[in-house]
Parts: sequence; structure tokens; C-alpha cells
Amino acid sequence: MKVDRGTALAYGVLGLPLAFAALPIYVHVPKLYADGLGLPLAVVGGVLLGVRVLDALSDPLIGWASDRFAARRAWIVAALPLLAFGLVGLLAPPADAGAGWLALLVVIVTLGYSIASINYHAWGAELADTSAGRMRLVASREGFALAGVVLAAGLPSVLGGNEIVALGMLGWSFPVLLALAAACTLVFAPVGVAARDSRASLRVALRGALRHRPFACLLGVFAVNGIAAAIPASSVLFFIADVLQAEAQAGLFLVLYFAAGAASMPLWVAVSQALGKLEAWLLAMLLAVAVFVWAATLGAGDVIAFACICVLSGIALGADLSLPPAILADLLARDGPAEPRAGAWFGWWNFGAKANLALAAGLALPLLDGLGYMPGSRDPAALAGLAAVYALLPVGLKLCAAVVLWRVRGDLDCGEEGRCVRC
Repeated sequence: MKVDRGTALAYGVLGLPLAFAALPIYVHVPKLYADGLGLPLAVVGGVLLGVRVLDALSDPLIGWASDRFAARRAWIVAALPLLAFGLVGLLAPPADAGAGWLALLVVIVTLGYSIASINYHAWGAELADTSAGRMRLVASREGFALAGVVLAAGLPSVLGGNEIVALGMLGWSFPVLLALAAACTLVFAPVGVAARDSRASLRVALRGALRHRPFACLLGVFAVNGIAAAIPASSVLFFIADVLQAEAQAGLFLVLYFAAGAASMPLWVAVSQALGKLEAWLLAMLLAVAVFVWAATLGAGDVIAFACICVLSGIALGADLSLPPAILADLLARDGPAEPRAGAWFGWWNFGAKANLALAAGLALPLLDGLGYMPGSRDPAALAGLAAVYALLPVGLKLCAAVVLWRVRGDLDCGEEGRCVRC
């Protein structure tokens, strides 16, 4: 179907609360439970790693079930209450909350998020029948998502006062925001594919996706690049507080980063139309590499330089959020499957995204602990380790992702209208 501006906006608005829910898990929760509630960094990292890996393993199963049973919108409606009230418990924990509470609430939140986001993304891939239409839907969804991230990043500073109280208020505001956005999308966005009749068994559906070489290549690049992006997300508040010694400006830095990402969406749409989606993504990776090399040189008081880094890395983030799912939607359209499989593919996609975030938290936080870093540390060696984990480790991973993407670009190029230019 044709994707006009109204269709894109109606579909995209649900991306705002979904992203609003995702940001605290990876940015605020580690600091809330480690610094505010006193859990060791290694424990918080271990819980996030373990729970998130188990959660990620369920995503391909959710994707398969979504293709086989019920409608996309029915799945979304069923998932939203889990997400809403799970986030309240995660951000407003009791004073004696420990690792068990953290694990249970992360499971609830991520289950609701998985069911909603897999079906939401698959719904978008099924709505448009041209590459430009798919890019428009993805850009709208991710633009609203970044607006949600900016809101989630900035509200704790606006609310002020004690950090634990501010995050609790953030959690309690979420169900209202989610209900409003969901009503807008579910009422005004087109239904899309009315029914699906996927009879593929679980094994056939999931193995079939991974045996598709272009999809497997794209998923691999997405995974490596995603880990590179997630490591700074899990350590940025520590870097701001202890390397820059500018904790009071943390909310402003996050807002700059995500606002730049949202503002860059039209830029990446234009660049992808001029150069191609793959080339635009490569350009964004190289921009991120240059920016994080610069970040590794900063020290106490370098707030203006870090603000510039937040803007430039936010622009690169815009490409990371908009281009890979648009390329994936093109692959789905290019192959013209005999029966629906968008859910299975986006299930694996969510698996990759969550595994990235779990590995980032589960590896970066214990690595910081092993390097002798503790929140509030002023030891030069510990701070050098923090800077290396925050900035230089992502540089190496980004370069690996760029090299792999360059080597497999021929398998992924779908042309302007989603057709394989090699066929």
C-alpha cells in the first residue's frame, strides 16, 4: 500500500513509548541498582546478562508464534500491560530490592517489550510495498523512538531531587504515555496484512531464516555493530560522573545525543536515497569511529568537547536505528516468500538486539570491576580503564562491523525498489 505522511505518523507514534521503556533498562537501571541500592557492579551485570540472554532466546519463538497465531495488533494489545506495569516495578523498587527483584522485573518488562516490538516491526514491514515506503515507515518509527528516548533521558533531571524518587516518578508516568500512544497507532494506522496462514513448523521457520544467506549476513553485521553501540550506553553515566566529573550535566548530554539522532533521520533518508542504504550505514560507522577515538582523549572538565561528541555520535545513532531495519524490510520484500515469515525474521532480529545489550552489560560492567573501577573512583588507572571500555572497545567493534558489511554488501543490495540488483 502507499505510505503517505499520515500513515507514517500514525504507525510511528507507538515507537515513542516503546523506546521510552527501553532506555532506563540499559542506562538508568545499572546505576540505580548498583549505586542507589548498593548491589555490586558485577552482580548487576551478571543478572542483566543472564536474564537478557534467556529473554533473547525466547524472541525467535515469539516471532514464529506471531506468524502462526492471531493478528499483529492482537499480540501488541496483549503485551502492553506487561510492559507498562513491569516498568513501574523496575524503576520504583522497594528499598530492600535485590538481585531477585531485578531479575524478575527485567523478565516481565522484556517479555512485554518483545511481544509488542516484534509484531510492531513486522507490521511495519508488511504495510509498504516499495523501498521508499518502508524507509518512510522505519524513519517515522525510529524518529518517534528517539523522541521517547529524549523524554526518558531528560525527565529525571526535570523531576529533580533524589535519583531514586525521580526514576520512580518516571516509571509511574509510563502507563499513561503508553496508553495514549497505543490508542493513536491502533486506531489510525492501517491494519495491513489482515491474516496470515503460516503453517511452517517451529524448526522450519527458524532454521529457514538463518539459512537465508543475506539475512544471516545482515544479522551478523547488526550484532557486532550493536554491541559496539551498547557498550557506551551501559557505561556512559559512569564516564560522565567520574572521567568528566560532570554528573550534573548527565541529563543534558543524553538529551543532546538522542535529539541529534532524531534530528538526523531526514538526513539519513536523503543520504540513503543518494548513496544507497548500505553505503549510508558504512558512512555512519566511520563517523562513530572518529567520534569515539576523540572521546577517549577527554578528561575532567571537557564538557563542551563531550557535548560535541554527543551530537556527532547521536547523528551516527540515527543511521544505526533507521537503516538496518529498512534493509531487512527490503530483503523480506525482495524474496517474496510463499508464506509469511516477517515475525520469524524480526524474532531473530530482536534476539540479536537483546543479545548485544546483554553482552554489553554483562561484559563491560564486570570488565570495569576487574580493572579496579568503582563508582566515584578518582584513581587514574581505574579511570583510564573506564575510558578504554567506554570509547576504545566500541571503536574496534565498529571497525569489524564496517569491514564485514563492506565484504557482504553485494548480497544485501536490493536496489531502489527492493529488488536484488545482482539477480
